[in-house]
Amino acid sequence: MDHRHNSSCGHENHDHDHDHDHDQPSEGPQDNLYAYIDRKNVVALNTVQVGSDVIKPWHERMEETRFIQSDADDQVIVRVPFAGSVRLRSIVIKAGPMDETPSKVSLFANNPSLDFDDISDQTSSQELEIAQGREPFEYPIKPAKFSNVSSITLYFPSSQGAESTKIYYIGFLGHHFERKSNPIITVYETQANLADHPKIQGTDGNFNTPST
Repeated sequence: MDHRHNSSCGHENHDHDHDHDHDQPSEGPQDNLYAYIDRKNVVALNTVQVGSDVIKPWHERMEETRFIQSDADDQVIVRVPFAGSVRLRSIVIKAGPMDETPSKVSLFANNPSLDFDDISDQTSSQELEIAQGREPFEYPIKPAKFSNVSSITLYFPSSQGAESTKIYYIGFLGHHFERKSNPIITVYETQANLADHPKIQGTDGNFNTPST
């Protein structure tokens, strides 16, 4: 399906009133990564709503007043940056209802600028089929594909029959670790230059052998 978006559509949003501080403790599973998502910079393409509407605390995963819904057709892209690096083990998605549920999701690790113009030319890290239901579903992913992730892009290419796609919640489970950025300091040892040192008398380079 050919899909074109430009900045005049207003589909790419960054700010939202529901953003929270990164240091807010997360609730729910011990490895819930909600606190480590850079929520102010979550982007949803081809939606009227902002991307952070689906990034909620664990205790709000069943909440349905905030969601994203596709606009021009049933495709949606969500780009999620993390504060630091993460090792993902599963993704939790609540979508629908019924035919508005995405048919599948393609996951792209560390490719934060993907849009509808180039995503079809890229090979996804993994694809998952999405189940219909009112509750959030947890989808295990391949740890080797997502062991050092600074951002993840989720591409929902179609709904399960409806003209639009609706998503209420996207969550991530895994392990967070700080990104190392200490500079590498290299010490260079300079070779001594004899011209820079005072000459010692009798060592002008003319060594004479004493006569016998």
